[in-house]
Amino acid sequence: MAQLVCNGAMLMCSFGVAPSTLMVTPENRVMVNNMPAATIMDFVPMKNIMPFGMCSSIANPTVASATSAALGVLTPMPCIPVTTAPWAPGSPTVMIGPFPALNNSSKCMCMWAGVISINMPGQMQTSVP
Repeated sequence: MAQLVCNGAMLMCSFGVAPSTLMVTPENRVMVNNMPAATIMDFVPMKNIMPFGMCSSIANPTVASATSAALGVLTPMPCIPVTTAPWAPGSPTVMIGPFPALNNSSKCMCMWAGVISINMPGQMQTSVP
């Protein structure tokens, strides 16, 4: 079984150079181990998903222009996540308010081709399907 994700979970992007932390606001009023529990709707950039240091995706326009200026040498630029869709798939049977709970096997896509995954769910005691 997967673990329920909560505030403080460690995230990693496939094109980022550093881990980031999931920030879950207590809007749903559901707590797990004294921390707000996450749903698939906790995907808002700079509110829920913080930057991953530097971005090395050539699909990112800032990386593409810096790489072009460096005569084709890949030049990472500061990460600014651009997530436009919820985490998928989430927990199929556990709902937090109107949305499925977020489990640690879910992924979120960045517009610049990065796949954001959950490395550590923030707690290890509560499991969900």
